[in-house]
Amino acid sequence: MKDVTPLTGGWSLRHGEDLLEARVPGCVHTDLLAARAIPDPFLDRNEADVAWVGRRAWTYVRHLGHDSVHERTDLVFEGLDTAACITLGGRPVGTTRNMHRGYRFDVTGRAGELEVRFASAYDEAAAVRAVTGERPNVYPEPSQYIRKMACNFGWDWGPTLVTAGIWRPVRLEHWSTARIARVRPLVTVDDGTGRVEVRLELERTPQGRGRALRAEARVAGVRAETTVTGDTAVLRLDVPGPRLWWPRGYGEQPLYDLDITLGDEAGPLDTWHRRIGFRTVEVDRSADEHGTGFTLVVNGVRIFARGVNWIPDDAFPSRITPERYRTRLTQAADANIDLVRVWGGGIYEDDAFYDTCDELGLMVWQDFLFACSAYPEEQPLRGEIEAEARDNVVRLMPHPSLVLWNGNNENLWGFRDWDWEEPLAGDSWGEGYYLGLLPRIVAELDPTRPYTAGSPWSGSWDHHPNDPAHGTHHSWEVWNRQDYAEYRANVPRFVAEFGWQAPPALTTLRRALPGEELAPDSPGMLHHQKAEDGNGKLNRGVARHFPLPEGDFDRWHYLTQLVQARAVAAGIEHWRAHWPVCAGTIVWQLNDCWPVSSWAAIDGDGRLKPLYHELRRVYADRLLTLQPDPGGLVLAAVNQSDGPWRTTVTLRRVEADGIVVAETLLDLTVDPRSVARTAVPAALVPDERSTKEFLVADAGDEAASGEGLRALHFPVPDKDFAYPRPRYDVTLEPVPGQGDRVDVVVSARTLVRDLLLQPDRLGPAAVCDRGRQTLLPGERTRIRVQGCGPVTADAVRAALFCVDVV
Repeated sequence: MKDVTPLTGGWSLRHGEDLLEARVPGCVHTDLLAARAIPDPFLDRNEADVAWVGRRAWTYVRHLGHDSVHERTDLVFEGLDTAACITLGGRPVGTTRNMHRGYRFDVTGRAGELEVRFASAYDEAAAVRAVTGERPNVYPEPSQYIRKMACNFGWDWGPTLVTAGIWRPVRLEHWSTARIARVRPLVTVDDGTGRVEVRLELERTPQGRGRALRAEARVAGVRAETTVTGDTAVLRLDVPGPRLWWPRGYGEQPLYDLDITLGDEAGPLDTWHRRIGFRTVEVDRSADEHGTGFTLVVNGVRIFARGVNWIPDDAFPSRITPERYRTRLTQAADANIDLVRVWGGGIYEDDAFYDTCDELGLMVWQDFLFACSAYPEEQPLRGEIEAEARDNVVRLMPHPSLVLWNGNNENLWGFRDWDWEEPLAGDSWGEGYYLGLLPRIVAELDPTRPYTAGSPWSGSWDHHPNDPAHGTHHSWEVWNRQDYAEYRANVPRFVAEFGWQAPPALTTLRRALPGEELAPDSPGMLHHQKAEDGNGKLNRGVARHFPLPEGDFDRWHYLTQLVQARAVAAGIEHWRAHWPVCAGTIVWQLNDCWPVSSWAAIDGDGRLKPLYHELRRVYADRLLTLQPDPGGLVLAAVNQSDGPWRTTVTLRRVEADGIVVAETLLDLTVDPRSVARTAVPAALVPDERSTKEFLVADAGDEAASGEGLRALHFPVPDKDFAYPRPRYDVTLEPVPGQGDRVDVVVSARTLVRDLLLQPDRLGPAAVCDRGRQTLLPGERTRIRVQGCGPVTADAVRAALFCVDVV
């Protein structure tokens, strides 16, 4: 039977004449941090002070002994970052030039000092560029010339921290006769029967060549066996009536153990184990009167995807543990998210990421790793890209959560709109990957899943790549140049990216910028704002609705976070109200990789921004929203649950002082997975110029109970509305039997618009269970806080903010 020896310990990193203790998996930066040889690049402006690390060559060393009775010993690296030369006992073992694939080297009978020498990623990129020629890039860094995490080189939310190191596990594998080299389980469902076609590839030793071996597969109590005399085999298993895997909110997520055993007359030689799920998935791209659709269909059910974009959760991804994946993805599921798009400027995530998505019912849209650049299609990149794609398609295809392969992020769009077309005349730029190589690989290796050439992509060059009427669309003009109300200007078929920025939590800022007097334009704040004119866009977004605070950082901080939550909600509410024409939204972005002002809902220290709570509200199965429409104001009731929604909606036209001017009741029945749109009676619609009236829609008594099924319509911007000075009372009620929790009860004496508690102001670990809320006079809300320790009502009041434009 194969023996495996992990090589996690005993490594050192050469730093000048010194040998520093190295952690594997890890990277140069984390080892230098542990040795206190560099400052923390996440703090202050230290990022610039450690830039030299990415421009140097680095060497990892350890002793490797030889002690095996097996015929063959392989040195297996699951991930090397990136261009490396490996020697053992002073003799070459092999070279690598791709962070995104694994490597296996035969070291049978060899021992001595094992060295992994990493070239500077900049040097490797320069050598490739010298061969392929120049290609355009959105950022002034050479990420398109090296198969490495592109955002290592900086992004409009990320630091430039160019890593090197053994970033994924390394091990020795000792084996005899034969081993399982590759397993491709093709899982389908046909007429209630689950089918698993296991395509098996073997590697043999010279002594094992030609020997008859036995391969066995087991799943769900079904067994198949075959005799293998060559290097390939196919085993087919039919599972009667399997329980189907569903996205969260649509059903359960049963997983089945698939076990493969390879053996001979003496017993097992090798084994392979994964969990699989039975389900079907397709993308309906049918043309209709609105254009060309893009609708995910799982097990025959059409789905409005409630998605978020995912970036690496740490600029040093070797630090991301399975527990951290589970925490972040559980936060996503708790916010009613059902799809996570793994963005193309990052990494193919660890198996723990996809395992967790399988368990939580989070669909995964997986980009191949190309982003915002023109990529040469010549060698040496082409061969690396093909090997990388093949490795990762096979590695990830057992996961039922994986529902879509996507060729690239924004490169087809970039070719058309970013002044690339003319300079690239006659040069390769990646089109051959997205429309040729990658779909061929997916069709060959994983035909059970759909592929799309890019995001955005209209389906062909017959339409503009980012045409909202066709395929997938990225909506960035609103954040860059417009008010968030402009999200309502069109109804894309699928919104794969859109978002709005805000700074991280105050406690995160204070940790990242110790000693700095915080201001929107203080040195550290500007350094931790990577977007072009980011603060200008933040300020303009606020100024369209509120007087821009001068010299009041706390108020600026609240308003920027509030506008972020409002903006994203405006887009999602509008697009969900137009299901099934629009079939999904993927917010940019769920998470951050360091402390930074960004589009994230969860900041770089893992703290929840108000946007997170807003996502939970607008992605809930049931949503009530008031939408301006050419024919007048519309009440849209969205029901994404599997049962009918019967409710009574109270519509009230209310004056700023809380007096109800007009009121009516509407009885609504909304079919499962559908939207009901109802014109608001004219008598209830405030005048479009009114500064003193607004409309409130409540579904039953659910809004008063704090469950969020309330919709509001204010006809004018906040700065023009005649808000009263907000007045409210605050009391604290301990939660019985839970000493670390307290209920904050806020009772409104006036209209209180967008009340928001920032829990980290009560304690670094404090969290609360809800985001912004609007209270009418006489209403109250209960906000549960945990992790704050003993607090007073005065401290809580100082952590509460609301709209106040008097």
